[in-house]
Amino acid sequence: MEKCPEPIVSSYFYWKDIFDWTIALFLFIFTIPIVILTIAVVRLTSKGPGIYKQVRLGKDGKAFTIYKIRSMRVDAELATGPIWAARKDYRVTLVGKFIRKTHIDELPQLYNVLRGEMSLIGPRPERPEFVNELEKRIDGYCYRFLVKPGVTGLAQLNQASDVNLNDVRQKLIYDFEYIEKASLWFDCRLVCGSALKVFHLCNPWTLKLFGLYYDIVQSPWSVPLQVATHIIPQNEERLSGIFEKRVAS
Repeated sequence: MEKCPEPIVSSYFYWKDIFDWTIALFLFIFTIPIVILTIAVVRLTSKGPGIYKQVRLGKDGKAFTIYKIRSMRVDAELATGPIWAARKDYRVTLVGKFIRKTHIDELPQLYNVLRGEMSLIGPRPERPEFVNELEKRIDGYCYRFLVKPGVTGLAQLNQASDVNLNDVRQKLIYDFEYIEKASLWFDCRLVCGSALKVFHLCNPWTLKLFGLYYDIVQSPWSVPLQVATHIIPQNEERLSGIFEKRVAS
């Protein structure tokens, strides 16, 4: 089995914080009324706080608290413990379905960007409980912590929620591609692609238009990450403690 090499981090990351902080500050100020209104609606329509806090792992595996507008019931993991959200998750509230669909629930993460814990663009921030499992099963998974996690990113635009280990490996390819090829122009295109996703205009055609569509099968990372070129049934390669509990529920 070929060992996964460490990605070469783009020199752009030495000054990327300037781009992140500038754009995040503008978006934070612009979206404050939307966030306040949405929090009020969440509080009025379901029990619990409007803001949801959760521990995630950032650059170098350092833990931080991420902020989102709550879209699930407050007892969402009471019976199962930590599990990933399903694509059609029964725990999501009625208002939560709307704010997830429009990605309004992600807006408080701009505060994390301003605090220097996250970037606008980067790998998806993951929970420590899941990272412990994934690092055991995927060689090179820890390399995603070479950079700050992002509110959005190349993997998030190109692929839906993870279902099995192969999905996680595929997203790692996008993450590694971004880590090595990141630039100001790349970030600008990814911001535009993320705006298209908010309005549900993100598809292979529009991604190709912005140069954001990647054929991961042709990527040199597909071999060391053991990405399958065939469709894997959803009941294969599930993660113990992450997927089984969700299926059982």
